[in-house]
Amino acid sequence: MTAAIPVNPSLPGTNYTTYNLSFVLDTNINAYIPKWSRIAGAHPLTTDSGEILINLDWRQWAGGSKSVYEISWVVAYVLAQTNFISELNGHAVAELPIHLIGHSRGGSLVSEMCLDFGTNGIWVDHFTPLDPHPLNNDGFDSNPPYTVVDAPVRTYENVLFADNYWQTAAFHGESVAGAYNRQLIHLEAGYWPDYYGDHFDVHLWYHGTIDLRTPTSDSNATLDTFERSYWYESAEQRGTNAGFCYSLIAGGDRLSTNKPAGSNTDMIRTGYNQHWDLGAGSTNNRTALPTYSGRWPNPIKVALLGSSVIQYGQSNSVGFYYQWARPSSESALAEIFIDTDHNPFNGNERLLGQMQVPGTGQTQVNYRIVPFTVSSAESAPGTRYLFVKMTDGSRRRYSYVPQALSVQSGGPPQLVITRAGSSTVAIDVYGTVGQRIVLEVSTDLSVWQPRATNVLSSSVWRYTETVSTAKRFFRVSVP
Repeated sequence: MTAAIPVNPSLPGTNYTTYNLSFVLDTNINAYIPKWSRIAGAHPLTTDSGEILINLDWRQWAGGSKSVYEISWVVAYVLAQTNFISELNGHAVAELPIHLIGHSRGGSLVSEMCLDFGTNGIWVDHFTPLDPHPLNNDGFDSNPPYTVVDAPVRTYENVLFADNYWQTAAFHGESVAGAYNRQLIHLEAGYWPDYYGDHFDVHLWYHGTIDLRTPTSDSNATLDTFERSYWYESAEQRGTNAGFCYSLIAGGDRLSTNKPAGSNTDMIRTGYNQHWDLGAGSTNNRTALPTYSGRWPNPIKVALLGSSVIQYGQSNSVGFYYQWARPSSESALAEIFIDTDHNPFNGNERLLGQMQVPGTGQTQVNYRIVPFTVSSAESAPGTRYLFVKMTDGSRRRYSYVPQALSVQSGGPPQLVITRAGSSTVAIDVYGTVGQRIVLEVSTDLSVWQPRATNVLSSSVWRYTETVSTAKRFFRVSVP
């Protein structure tokens, strides 16, 4: 599935990094040790998307010889270490927003990873179990042949958004409390029609929401025109408006009140964290964490509060929800950066503003606004991206603002008038993309009337005027 993400049209850049995380037997200590290897993409300090994709290979135990309890804490631990992946040059994977996806027993595994991250004070942006089926838990009786007991599948309080895709055929998954639950009814074709077929079709269904091409394959089965037409509801637009659509990469509306599968099914926003009011209200739809160390400062949700177009010297601001479960007497540093891409590790960023923020304690989430201006010292004109960095001096986390920012030099517009025909003149207005231009006309240079208004979508706007014998003067203004 990680191989499909780079071909998604919403990937915020042209390159990425993919690692394989596996377990290798160390014969010196007779134990399996987690190891990483880069299997695709570029060095993480050189990419423009900033996306780090991790394929977890736990094949030694996926068949049932170990419980997910024994695996999840190891994976969560190494992803939070600054010295695990040496290519990150002192950064931990967990510094970036986290999206965990797991199929079958993998749904139990990623749920338990959410818990492991949470007890260490790390928020998970997105949790996606696919037909989750924990062995010998949540009502599934797998003994025989399996005696291990997997973790229950829960949506914990440190998860911002959760969506679960499941079905009820012979071998099936389960609904997950606190998630947007989308039960898949129509799964004909796809995988082979046997006891496990529909169970694996859920994996293929979600794959089809990442790789939007037709046909597409998850390496074991193919999703073709039939599946595109029959598997997805009309609101899901053949898979383009479903599943992976709600990831940070694709940017779908997680607060939507839409019910894609029908009037008696979940709204999308059902999966949004309502333990605190982060935009979806407060209904406490999360499972409490048993312990919470609060060691990591978390920018949970960030947004641009002003216009997406800014000129040098103008003011704007970024608002963000955060949690740092330390006493209010302690403070962390929140900084706003402007960047030419979506990678906070490659050195393109420039600081725009900062503030000290107090600890929230374990039971609160705070909201702060950081104002900023942009000058030529921080950014050349063009499309730019903002992110929030929070640090307590030893740990740091990053989150990009979903909206792009158009930076403009803000020079005055220029007007050029030429004859376009025997009875018309062409009025060309040169300005900056995003500027709102008002073309005004006068017969005496004293009284001016608006003739036309336009927001520039390119650097030049042409307006054609029919000429007459009366004198007319033209000017442009920027309101």
